[in-house]
Amino acid sequence: MRAWVIEQHGGPEVFKEVELPTPGPGPGEVRIKVAATSVNPVDCKIRSGAAEALCPPKPAILHGDVSGVVDAVGQGVTWYKPGDHVYGCIGGCGARQGTLADYAIAGMTEITQAPKTIPLEDAASLPLVSITAYEGLLKAGIYDIDDRTHVLVHGGTGGVGHLALQASRAEGARVAATVSSDEKAAIAKQLGADQVINYKEESVEQYTDRLTGKTVETYRQTTFKEEGFDIVFDTIGGPNIATSVRAARHNGQVICIQGRSEIDGSILHAKGISLHLVFMLIPLLHDSTKSKHSQILLTVAKHVADGKIKPLIDGKRFTFNQIGDAHAHAESGKQIGKVLVVHPDHA
Repeated sequence: MRAWVIEQHGGPEVFKEVELPTPGPGPGEVRIKVAATSVNPVDCKIRSGAAEALCPPKPAILHGDVSGVVDAVGQGVTWYKPGDHVYGCIGGCGARQGTLADYAIAGMTEITQAPKTIPLEDAASLPLVSITAYEGLLKAGIYDIDDRTHVLVHGGTGGVGHLALQASRAEGARVAATVSSDEKAAIAKQLGADQVINYKEESVEQYTDRLTGKTVETYRQTTFKEEGFDIVFDTIGGPNIATSVRAARHNGQVICIQGRSEIDGSILHAKGISLHLVFMLIPLLHDSTKSKHSQILLTVAKHVADGKIKPLIDGKRFTFNQIGDAHAHAESGKQIGKVLVVHPDHA
């Protein structure tokens, strides 16, 4: 099979197209004929060497996101059959080779049926960011959310951010989102944000007071006093965690997907904040149970079908033959939403 691999770390130009043996599915596994993948920040970090410890054995096939068609099934697989359209996040890190190839191997608990209301290729934009968003919201008690719950999403048009925004709305919350431009503000509104904040124009104290420093009446005709957001979903991390803590109410919750930062615990303690850190690659790196991932993807597929979740895909699409260009675009900061990379046979 064809595979687009790295044999050394470096810039986007290090990808090479090579011929490798076509893998066969083992017990409990399926083989997927790949339709597409998408670029996540971790893919760029592994390629560059910034996250070298996560790299699969070289020649390394990167990328975890996949959508495609089941091509063969291993012993004991009863959930899927050849011809099924599936999607998931299945490798590209640790000991697991990834999806930049003609075929990829997945455990049957790592994938689920792809949404039928969007093109199969587009489904590859969803897995990693959807799982990350839902893992964070599950830790914060997503099924306890209702119209009284006020969620703030930092980076509302980013990969994880646009899923956290829509997932919160799908469960009934009121959602505010931070953005950096009028263009992104319009997109956040289209995705369902009730309130949009240009963080370049307002301080965290200003927008928190403007949006939560008041008495609120819900459609259930109950009133309550807000003094900060109930849940803050921080897709930025680092120094921004302190900003998120300032925006959260007393006994509120902060979800963060980028936790590499020294955090002063005194303000967390003073406000009674619960801080949740999310790293969705743990099951892939440690070969632990992945059934929760497939359950999340089932929920996402349902919400895609009923129109509550729409993938935000950048206007520039690439093929596997252009994988270096796709990485360069993803690292440029100019993309909006996910960068999709389509297999040449599906382009």
